[in-house]
Amino acid sequence: MAKKSKLDANGYRKFGMRDKLAYAAGDFGCNMSFALKGTVQTFWLVYMTMETGLLSILLLLVQAWDAINDPIIGSIIDNDKRNYKRGKFKTYILIGAIGLLVAGAAVFLPFPGANTVVKAILFVLGYIIWDACYTIANVPYGSMLSLITEDTGERAQLSTWRSIGSMFGNIVPMVILPMIIWQKVTYNGTGDYHTNPLTGEAYKIGDAVLDPLTGKQFETLLGERVFWAALIMGVLGFIAFMFMIKTTTIRVDENSVKTNEGGGKFNIIASFGKFMKNRPAVGATIAAMGMFLGMQSATTANTIMFATYFNNAAMSGLVTAIGFLPMVIFIPFIKPLVNKFGKKEVSVVGSVVTLVGAGVMMVFPTVENRDIALLVYLVGLVLFGIGMGVYSCISWAMMSDAIEYNEWKFGTREEGTVYSLHSFFRKLAQGVGPSIVLLIMGALGYQEELGTIGQSFQTSKNMCWLVAGLYLFSAVLQFIGIALVYNLDKKKVDTMTAELKAKRD
Repeated sequence: MAKKSKLDANGYRKFGMRDKLAYAAGDFGCNMSFALKGTVQTFWLVYMTMETGLLSILLLLVQAWDAINDPIIGSIIDNDKRNYKRGKFKTYILIGAIGLLVAGAAVFLPFPGANTVVKAILFVLGYIIWDACYTIANVPYGSMLSLITEDTGERAQLSTWRSIGSMFGNIVPMVILPMIIWQKVTYNGTGDYHTNPLTGEAYKIGDAVLDPLTGKQFETLLGERVFWAALIMGVLGFIAFMFMIKTTTIRVDENSVKTNEGGGKFNIIASFGKFMKNRPAVGATIAAMGMFLGMQSATTANTIMFATYFNNAAMSGLVTAIGFLPMVIFIPFIKPLVNKFGKKEVSVVGSVVTLVGAGVMMVFPTVENRDIALLVYLVGLVLFGIGMGVYSCISWAMMSDAIEYNEWKFGTREEGTVYSLHSFFRKLAQGVGPSIVLLIMGALGYQEELGTIGQSFQTSKNMCWLVAGLYLFSAVLQFIGIALVYNLDKKKVDTMTAELKAKRD
C-alpha cells in the first residue's frame, strides 16, 4: 500500500523537501536561459564584431522594453481570474517554458558576415522573442513563493532553495560554456601574426599563435557553438520547469489574492506610487540593482579581461565559479541564522563581507606578475561571493516580506505587481549597466574589429580596472539598499506577521 502524504489543517500536503526541490528546479530552469545573458554581449561584440556604441544602444532599447514588459505581465496575472486546470501561475509558467525551448537560441543566430542593418534586426528580434518568453515564465514563478506557504520560516527556506537552484543554474553554464565556446588559435596561413614572438621564427600551419604581449596563446570565440549550446540549455530548462509544475503545491487560493482595494481596475500609477512608499521593497530593489549594475555588468569586461590579459577566457567561468562556491558552505546555516537574528541583520553582515572582497579586488590590477594578480583577484572574489551568497539566499524571502509589508501598510497584497515592479528595476539595471559598460570599454580603448586578438596592453589593463571597479560599485549599492534603506528587522517582521495573522483570522 502506498504511503499517504501527511496533510495540513487545510487539507493540503504538508510543506516539506518536495516543495523546496521543486521551487529550486524552477529557478534552475529560469537560469538555464538567464545565464546566457552575459554571453549575449560577448557573442555580439567578439564574434559578430558589432560596434560597441551600436550594441550599447540596441541593448539599452531591448532591455528598456524588457523592464516595461514585466509590470504589464504582472498586472495581467494579477487580474486574470479565470480558472485553469493547473492554476494560473503554473499555466503562465508552462507557456513561458515552452517558448524558452528555442527562444534562448534566437539571439545567437551565427551570421558574422551579415551587414550592420541585418545584424541589428537579428539582435533586436531575437532578444525580444527570448525576453518575452522569459518574462512570462519568470514573473509568475517569483510570485509563487508567497502562494506555496504563508509561514515566514518556510518562505525563507524557499528563498534559500531558490538561490540553490539559481546557483546551480548559473554555475553549470558558467563553468562548462566557456570551455566549449572558446578555442585556442592555431596558425592557418592567414591573419596578422605570422612570426613566433618568442623564437622569431615563422609559424607553420597548426602552430599555436602567441600573443606578443604575454607570450601565451590567443583565443577566439566559436559562435556556432554558442547557438547549439543555447538550444541544449533550453531543453534542460524545460525539463526543470516541468518538474516544478508537476511537483509544486499551491496552498493559498490564487483568485483570493486582490491586486487593489475593492477589486477595481488595476492602476499602474497608483501601484508604482505604493511601491515607492514600500521601503523594504525599495531597499531590496536597490541591492538587487547594485548586483546587476555592478557584478552582472562586469561579465563582458571580465571575459575580455581573461581573453586579453590572462589569455585564458575558456577558464574564466571556472575561476568565477570557484569564487562563488564558498557560499554553499553557508547554505545550511542560513535558516538558523535568520531565525535567531533576522533576515536584515544577517544580510547586513553579508554586505560588509562583500565590501571587503571588493576592496581586495581593487588591488589585483596593481600587481605586475599576472599569476599573482589572478590569485589576488580570486581571493577578493571568494570574499565577495561569500557576502553576496548570504544576501542571495535571503533576498527572495525579503521580497516576500515586502509583499506582506504592502498588505500591512496599504491593505493590499499585490504579489504580481510588487514583484514585477521589483523586476522592472532589476531589468532596467540589467539594460543600463551593460550598455554603459560597453561604452566605457570603447572609451578605454577596446577595438571591436580586433576581437580578442591584437588588443593593446593598456586596453587589457584597463579591463582589469573596469572589472574591479564594477564589483566595488555592486558591493556599495548592496550595502546601501540592505543596511540603510530596508527597514524590516526581526522585531518588525514578527510584529507585522502577528498583526496580519490576527487580521486574517
